Amino acid sequence: MADHDDTAQTVYIVDDDPAIRIAMQALLESVGLRHATFASADEYLQYADRYRPGCLVLDIRMPGLGGLELQDELVARGGALPIIFITGHADVPMAVEAMQKGAFDFIQKPFRDQELLDCIRDALLAEQEQRKLRQQHDEVADRLDRLTRREREVFDLVVKGKPNKVIAYELDVSQRTIEIHRARVMEKMEARSLADLVRMHLAL
Repeated sequence: MADHDDTAQTVYIVDDDPAIRIAMQALLESVGLRHATFASADEYLQYADRYRPGCLVLDIRMPGLGGLELQDELVARGGALPIIFITGHADVPMAVEAMQKGAFDFIQKPFRDQELLDCIRDALLAEQEQRKLRQQHDEVADRLDRLTRREREVFDLVVKGKPNKVIAYELDVSQRTIEIHRARVMEKMEARSLADLVRMHLAL
């Protein structure tokens, strides 16, 4: 297994064939991609951490825990890494099933090096974008938690497009009180406009 930084994207290779692991390792080293190799699904599971960024290149047929079973286990654990399945011709229906369960892609053997590299790069870009969206979601959720119960009520009505006068009537308070609450909501949510608030609401 290659050394790597937990904060950097890493390509995780899970294959029981040592020759394939060595070939993939050499290919990834030749283009400067971080990688880690594992001889079995069980070995990878002992190491797997949902917070490590990257992608997974996974043989669909392996002794013991197979590729589909590993995918199921990772989904159950809340794992979000894109999975690229390596499959033989006879395994295409299994690969299609894996795609329906959320796999990123599958590549049939024999494949060209460039085909695998292109697929890995696409998966890493997708994972980076996913991670950004999750981070934004978590930040917005944290800000929302800082709102008081009344501010949350105001937030929910504001993002529905209701004006202050209507919100004041529905909550049975003065319009001035709603203006104060609304200003606090904008401040705590770090929103510059109503459109910002609506985007945050949609992100959640």
